[in-house]
Amino acid sequence: MQTELFDNRPKVRRNRLPPNPEAEEGATGIGRFPSWLHRKLPKGNSLLSTHKVVDGQRLHTVCEEAKCPNMLECWTAKTATFLILGKECTRACGFCDIDFNKAPAAPDPNEPARVAESAKQLGLRHVVITMVARDDLPDGGAAHLAAVITAVREVNPESTIEVLTSDLMGEESALETVMAARPEIFNHNIETVRELTPKVRHKATYERTLSLIRGAKTFITNNLSGNYFVKSGIMVGLGETKEQVQETLHDLHDAGVDIVTIGQYLQASPKKLRVQAFITPEQFAAYEVYGKQIGIPHMYCGPFVRSSYNAGRLLEQIKER
Repeated sequence: MQTELFDNRPKVRRNRLPPNPEAEEGATGIGRFPSWLHRKLPKGNSLLSTHKVVDGQRLHTVCEEAKCPNMLECWTAKTATFLILGKECTRACGFCDIDFNKAPAAPDPNEPARVAESAKQLGLRHVVITMVARDDLPDGGAAHLAAVITAVREVNPESTIEVLTSDLMGEESALETVMAARPEIFNHNIETVRELTPKVRHKATYERTLSLIRGAKTFITNNLSGNYFVKSGIMVGLGETKEQVQETLHDLHDAGVDIVTIGQYLQASPKKLRVQAFITPEQFAAYEVYGKQIGIPHMYCGPFVRSSYNAGRLLEQIKER
């Protein structure tokens, strides 16, 4: 159980990050949600139909498991981000509310077909597939993810595919297995700045993430032609400074990313890291400008931006450009 993980550790408040006196200038203090984090509930009946499709195929979505604030909007638009390899993760990151289990159930061999059929029923033109970390598997779950990509493409030949992977324990062969299945977008989030990584992420490292991104970009350059992209994302509001975010953008650019998303971190449960600051829309806009200025082709920044939020629409915009 996840509670045991925290109860058995020394009495250190995991959900507290030390205050940073140099935290971002473009931020407000914590307390009540600022006005830009309030939103109207979506209208329409598509929310229930999306739930019916996902539930009927016995699938998990990161929308539900990670308590994404955009779920109602996305499900009303008949889009969902599939979460494969079960709903229990072998890591317990300080920001993520997905259930923790050192030894999850074995991958379901029928899952690829169910994901493919769900994508067809929802009429998805862009299919986003994410995964829990599976450090219990020799390849980190790479072969299963590749099987899902293959199944989705067979049933939905006109759809593009985006994957959001774990760091696959840094195994080059596992990365090549995923890339050989040719997802149009390979996404692996760096999540936070270098200085906060040990507190925010569990087992994953800043340098390993950059290495994985470089590997994905190299594979595309050497083996694929056409519209293939590498993507990564950052959460802000954890106490990082503006300069640290800019440094991270430079590191991602040097690693070869094509797309970077930046969004506001929101605490999903009392056990998770607390929000240190609410970043203003003006600061998000400044990050978007800065990223483009240093050479990142596509920046998508805003309080509600998440890795897979409006992913299909973003890809269409990129192709139009």
